[in-house]
Amino acid sequence: MKTILAIDTVTSAGSAAVCRGTKLLSESYFNTGARHAERIMAAIDRALIDADVALEEIDLFAVTRGPGSFTGVRVGMAAAKGLALALNKPLVGISSLQALAMNAAGCTDQVCAMLDARKKEVYAGLYHVRQGHFCACCPEQVASPAAVVEQISEPTLFVGEGAMVYRELIESALGTQARFVEGSLNWPRASMAALLAAADGQMFEPCDARLVKPVYLRASEAEIAWQKRRSEEALQG
Repeated sequence: MKTILAIDTVTSAGSAAVCRGTKLLSESYFNTGARHAERIMAAIDRALIDADVALEEIDLFAVTRGPGSFTGVRVGMAAAKGLALALNKPLVGISSLQALAMNAAGCTDQVCAMLDARKKEVYAGLYHVRQGHFCACCPEQVASPAAVVEQISEPTLFVGEGAMVYRELIESALGTQARFVEGSLNWPRASMAALLAAADGQMFEPCDARLVKPVYLRASEAEIAWQKRRSEEALQG
């Protein structure tokens, strides 16, 4: 059985977890807002200590690759890639939305994982359980919450901070077809990413850490500003 270290920093929360096979050994979790770059290495150390596992014993690294906070995604990717490359171990990128949906494991209804993308939009993924695994019903998307809700026509369990922010809108549109999880289940967890990496090797194929790419779903503010300047320069031409 592979020993896996997983890292998640894509939202205001962050965590590191260690599992052996599909057995979760430990998880170190914090939800204190920003400053993930200052906290994630301490969380990794704590998870390893609690699991009684040395860093050199890790067979596989896993990281939530987004979507989520641009800064958060970059922090997690940098930490995971750095460790994997230093130890010459493989790395697997896990969808943060699928990891979030795993918080609703056991649900027989459709699951909608929803993270707040700001600008009155959400990152969203729709999933069904098939043979014990969460299977995507459609590609992950960034859209207005109303546009996501329009795609739903069956009982659905909503999970994620995006669902918390737009709960009133969702309930108004779907009524009793909408259910919600509560509390800390609304944030992705490294433990769920670790278990996905352990259980779904065919779906999440480990590879050279240098090949694992973040998933943002939309351009960053810096990219948007750069594209705007290029367009203005071209017009002035």
